[in-house]
Amino acid sequence: MKKTIFLKLENLYFRFQELEKILSAKNVIFNKKKYRECSKEYDNLSDLIACFKKWKKNKKEIKEVKLLMQDIEMCKEAEKEYKILNLENKKLEKKIEYLMVPTDPDDKYNCYLEIRAGTGGDESAIFAGDLFKMYMKYSETKLWNVDIINIHKGDKGGFKEIIIKISGKKVMRKLKFESGGHRVQRIPKTETQGRIHTSTCTVAVMPVKDDCEKNIDINLNDLKIDTFRSSGAGGQHVNTTDSAIRITHIPTGQVVECQDERSQHKNKSKALSVLLARIQAFEKSKMHEENAEIRRNLLGTGSRSDRNRTYNYPNNRITDHRINLTVHCLNEVLNGKLDILINPIIQEYQADKLYELSKKNK
Repeated sequence: MKKTIFLKLENLYFRFQELEKILSAKNVIFNKKKYRECSKEYDNLSDLIACFKKWKKNKKEIKEVKLLMQDIEMCKEAEKEYKILNLENKKLEKKIEYLMVPTDPDDKYNCYLEIRAGTGGDESAIFAGDLFKMYMKYSETKLWNVDIINIHKGDKGGFKEIIIKISGKKVMRKLKFESGGHRVQRIPKTETQGRIHTSTCTVAVMPVKDDCEKNIDINLNDLKIDTFRSSGAGGQHVNTTDSAIRITHIPTGQVVECQDERSQHKNKSKALSVLLARIQAFEKSKMHEENAEIRRNLLGTGSRSDRNRTYNYPNNRITDHRINLTVHCLNEVLNGKLDILINPIIQEYQADKLYELSKKNK
């Protein structure tokens, strides 16, 4: 373990012991606000400190076993024990590293996921449809619920734009790094001469926050709200009432449409919720636009050069350019086995956070 990490853990252990004394003090028990704050901090440190105590005990045992290895009679048994303790030591250090990574407050939320066709015309819209199916299948494997907020279908299949709401356990934690440019290389169905084309889509993942309205102050005068008639499935209701809603946020130019519900009021509520999430994501990206690590989360432009991933059909290959990861299991990923790509980037993110932590303590 690095000395900087060890010193950080020692400081946290001291703080943990301090919190134990504070929480047992009578004057704090009757101070609800302070007691709640200290309890929360204590709970957040509990797993890490328990793991650190095990690590310290394990290190002490390793030193004792090393002494026994010098004894001729005990040498063989001591060597076996030394190997077991060393293996346990590595496991504990790995767990400590994981527990030290600061949690992202957005990880607890559900999310809106937007897929938009970019460069490539009809083929881009078709690819947007393929990405939508991929996320649907992945959501099924995680037992997540998916609600369609709005759809703009492509002329030859797929979607020009589709917005969905995904609800369930660890939704944002798993999907937050999907935001950005997704590039496809393949022979389109519309291609007559067998040439490989390159097309793009952009994906945006935004947390659904119940307190979103409190965090962002939106002036109603900044909103332009239009109504229009729904299109698509809906029986007699379609094209008979102006229930569909389009909301434009004039200062940022953000536009959201919703026609999923028969009620104009419900469509307006859904559209406003998506708009608030977009504006919040926009504000967050502005705050961190100079941070190279956070740039992973930003929505791309949809140009061919802007890409997080490339899906190469002829070679059954997917490459994540952010972490230089290449896998040859395109069909599996498109059929919902997206953890093949998601887990490595989460691990890379945690490693980055740990590196930042070690630098701060130098």
